[in-house]
Amino acid sequence: MNAKYLMTPLALALLAANAQADDAAAGEGFVEGSHLTIQTRNYYFNRDRRDPQAQNSQEWGQGFIGLFSSGYTPGTIGVGVDAYGMLGLKLDGGGGTGGSSILPVTAPDKERLKFGEGPDSFSSGGAALKLRAFDSELKFGDQFISNPVIAGGATRMLPQTFRGVSLVNQSVQDLRLEGGQVSFNKPYNQSGHRRIDTSYGVFPDDRKSHHISWLGGTWTGIEGLSSSLYAAELQDVWKQYYANLDYNWQLNELVSLNPGINYYRTQDAGDALLGDIENNTYSAHFAVGIGHHTVTAVYQKVNGNTPFDYINQGDSIYLDNSQQYSDFNGPNEESWKLQYAYDFAGLGIPGLSAQAAYSRGELDLTKVDPNSPGYGYWFSANGKNAKHWERDLDIRYVVQQGPAKDLALRARWANHRGGNGYSAVDNDIDELRLIVDYPIEVF
Repeated sequence: MNAKYLMTPLALALLAANAQADDAAAGEGFVEGSHLTIQTRNYYFNRDRRDPQAQNSQEWGQGFIGLFSSGYTPGTIGVGVDAYGMLGLKLDGGGGTGGSSILPVTAPDKERLKFGEGPDSFSSGGAALKLRAFDSELKFGDQFISNPVIAGGATRMLPQTFRGVSLVNQSVQDLRLEGGQVSFNKPYNQSGHRRIDTSYGVFPDDRKSHHISWLGGTWTGIEGLSSSLYAAELQDVWKQYYANLDYNWQLNELVSLNPGINYYRTQDAGDALLGDIENNTYSAHFAVGIGHHTVTAVYQKVNGNTPFDYINQGDSIYLDNSQQYSDFNGPNEESWKLQYAYDFAGLGIPGLSAQAAYSRGELDLTKVDPNSPGYGYWFSANGKNAKHWERDLDIRYVVQQGPAKDLALRARWANHRGGNGYSAVDNDIDELRLIVDYPIEVF
């Protein structure tokens, strides 16, 4: 499926480390159930904006994420602590080549219209108190969250985190329920925390949303089938609802089918800081797997005069045509994708995989309200039939055994081009990302 819906190796490692620690800690003491891992990530990011007036970005960094998870104290209510520490080091990226998004963005050089040079390092840390009882876990503090309406971004050198409260319950077999409220996030390329905002909306200078609340769950009670329902409210901005169905049907040892659909409904709420929002967006995919080959076709549609929007820097866009660069989520946008993936285990190289995709979208930017406080910048008088396309190539190898077991090497390439007025809202780019992940289990 899409590049954001499929979690990155770092996101999987973070969630897996926490899940394994919590599962093990359930029957162990505070100290005996403790775990410490260090995720290392080396990241090179090169974004070539195909416009002589625009700045190109080229940065290289090394990230370290330390994750500590304690066990729980004995008793009806177990008490524990989760904590993290992050460090990002700049390996390359001088003045005029910043702004790739893996390092902090510093003040621009106004004379040269270039980003300033990023700092040599940046860091952050946080902790959460956790309580466990009756198949439920309650957390207060800094935490990693991932669901269709609020998900921390994990596609850069360091991950995004949130500060607030969350509750997960798994009392019913095959049913996972969760809810919570967070007020602040730690962006993936900054040290400090800030209020929640959105990827595409422009907030008034003197107003911000104070928190986002959510409630939802996922059910997997039928083999091969998963379904989810979620609702969220970003205070004074929107109410957002999500539903999905996804089914993996194994016809025989060789052939499998995977149909699925994702649906979001977003409406303005409270003081409507971003203006009127009435947006229904959905994507549908159908994948055919034959041996080690998988071909996927996608159709995606945005019904509304504002783009489909989500939490800034986050991954809470579970749409099939959200790609490496573009989300294909513009006002009234209709888009298609064709993707091919291959697992090289079929050629005797386990751990090596690759996928290539081509996406194309068309949208009407003339229907956007130019006076919308949050999304008026999308308006383009020449954008009646705005079009754009993207090509993506993703190659990944994970070492299967030996001293370097679980070392992951990944190369991601994207080309994006637009026309018919689309340049009013986005760039033509060529983008290369080179990523090396390595998890270290300390204890």
